[in-house]
Amino acid sequence: MSSDTVDKQNPGARGWLAQRWAAFHGWQARQHIQAEHRPGSGRRAALVTGAVFLALALLVAFIVSIWDWNWFRAPMARFASARMHREVTISGNLNVHLWSWNPTATVDGVHVANPAWAGPSPMADVGRIAVRIRLIPLLTGQLDLRRLEFDNPRVNLLRDAQGRTTWDFSNGQKTSPPLRLPPIRNFIINNGQLQVRDEIRKLTFNGTIDAHEQLGAQTRGFEMTGQGALNAQPFHLEVTGGPLLNIDRNKPYPFNADIRAGQTYVTAKGAVPKPFDFGHFYMDTTARGPDLADLYGLTGVPLPNTPPYSLHARLARNDHIYRLDGIGGRVGSSDLAGEIEVDASRPRTMLQADLRTQNLNFPDLGALFGGAPKAGPVASASQKVVAQHLAAENRIFPDTTLNTRKIRSIDADVTYKAVSIRNAPINLTSGSTRVKLNDGLLRAEPLALGLPQGKISGYVQLDARKPTPATDIDLRLSNARLESLFPFKFQGGSPFAGAVVGRAQLKGSGDSVHKAFANADGQVMVVSPGGEIRQSIAELMGVDVIKGLGLLNSNSKQTTPIRCAVANFQARKGVLTATHLVFDTEPVLVSGTGQINLDTERLAFRAQGHPKKFQLVRLLVPVDVEGPIRSPSLRVEKGQAFAQGGIAVALATALSPLAILLPFVDPGLAKDANCASMLADDAHKGAPVKSAPVKSAPLRTASR
Repeated sequence: MSSDTVDKQNPGARGWLAQRWAAFHGWQARQHIQAEHRPGSGRRAALVTGAVFLALALLVAFIVSIWDWNWFRAPMARFASARMHREVTISGNLNVHLWSWNPTATVDGVHVANPAWAGPSPMADVGRIAVRIRLIPLLTGQLDLRRLEFDNPRVNLLRDAQGRTTWDFSNGQKTSPPLRLPPIRNFIINNGQLQVRDEIRKLTFNGTIDAHEQLGAQTRGFEMTGQGALNAQPFHLEVTGGPLLNIDRNKPYPFNADIRAGQTYVTAKGAVPKPFDFGHFYMDTTARGPDLADLYGLTGVPLPNTPPYSLHARLARNDHIYRLDGIGGRVGSSDLAGEIEVDASRPRTMLQADLRTQNLNFPDLGALFGGAPKAGPVASASQKVVAQHLAAENRIFPDTTLNTRKIRSIDADVTYKAVSIRNAPINLTSGSTRVKLNDGLLRAEPLALGLPQGKISGYVQLDARKPTPATDIDLRLSNARLESLFPFKFQGGSPFAGAVVGRAQLKGSGDSVHKAFANADGQVMVVSPGGEIRQSIAELMGVDVIKGLGLLNSNSKQTTPIRCAVANFQARKGVLTATHLVFDTEPVLVSGTGQINLDTERLAFRAQGHPKKFQLVRLLVPVDVEGPIRSPSLRVEKGQAFAQGGIAVALATALSPLAILLPFVDPGLAKDANCASMLADDAHKGAPVKSAPVKSAPLRTASR
């Protein structure tokens, strides 16, 4: 019956109900006041409350004691799978012991699958994982691991040819952070096994890992050892650490490392400032081996090819930044010092370096370009083989293939300075450059090579972004002197002196130095705008045998002015063709034609001296210079030339090679050639200088 119905049937009912409700509330209030003044009432309330909580605790304890913890295996596996982005399963028992100030838990049969691209084999199998923690710090939000133990862990790691890694748990979204574990008081690994296969670094490794309170020596508690192969060379690794008992989170944890890969040997002695925080460490390291490029398999950083090295430095890691300070030692027979910093957090590793050499042995640079026909005094076996091969074929440019994949994998900004240079093919005194590499584009600029007088400057660029690398060279010779650039001695002094300038612009494509030069296009020019030459040599170039031979026999130091000398070449598909080849002095003008083939590495030139007055002894046959670039030879045609050249054969054995030019004479007269007019003519018309006709020598090639 509703209240409206009650009101209609009995108008006084509503008032009666209100009175009864008020009386009830008054009674409740009186009872509350009496309870507050009754002796012992507070204690009884507290006892009741405590009894309730005790009953609840006993109930929870009873439930926990009979609970089957295996019920949590599936949720735990799903949580781990979501965090690791691959399937995680637990096939054994999960046991938890909560009733202690140091609760423990064990889980048996933990299996971690590989990502789908790595195949069906598991990444890790662990027989048992045992954990003990401190309860009180956990209540304050701190995880204090008193014990972490792994029994029979089996770990298989893989990096495929595409660069994918099975230990990347970021699902390819970002760079994986460094491994950081909470402080572990006691860390134990029983009978651990590790297998690594890296298809990019050409590395395989099979090793064991053990960690106990003490292993053998008193100072050893961690040990990882194993064997494998790196670049088809035997590989050995041994890493040891201090005792893993009562580890102090504020005390550095020491470790040693010993790595051997073929003839490469690396040692390290360092520490982790905060144990189990592998994002930070420091170590003093030494490295020696036949080639710095071989360290790629260990470091993942592409380094240039070098002769054998022996270096030391201090390596420190700060998250993704690795820094080498105090670098010192030798590369080849040259010293090296400086600093290097590597940032591994970027999509492409970034390398910055400031390197210095006090005394550079120039042949040590040959390995940087893939080899040279003459190796330095300190060279590896493979570098000696390359040098012997090039020397046997009388070649300069190596065929060693450039690894463009490595170049594209890293960015760099490197400065280098050589205070002094020795044993260079020309008289270099010093050198410096700044090399920048960005997304496969490498450029050395400014590039400066010092001379006793003058310098060579410009840039060298390598574009490895294309399927076929492209090379671009632009070098200038300025303020130089002939006598310092080519410090030859003739009869106790320099045979010539004077200013010389030049420029080389070449562009070519290819994945080796040889291929890049073999199809190069561009221009090369060398000009001596004035100077002087021994008059005896100038007369012989005429060829005035009587006067030239007399000056030679009298050991005359008389000189004659060099009015102008120009050598200009146009390069097309690796062949440099001389458009101007003129050497003008007071007694004679020499002109010539010819080519240099950078593919076959051979040259062929024909030079003709044009005396400016009548010569008593003459020979109409011009001189041919031909053969390999490294060792060309002089040649004259058979016939009357040899009949009249008997004096040349005799003088060749007694005097310098210049004596072979003595009988080469010509009765013609020639006018002086002017450098300014020739350069202007070359720049605007590209026509060859007009001189007496000279038959061009055929360019002989050689099969390789």
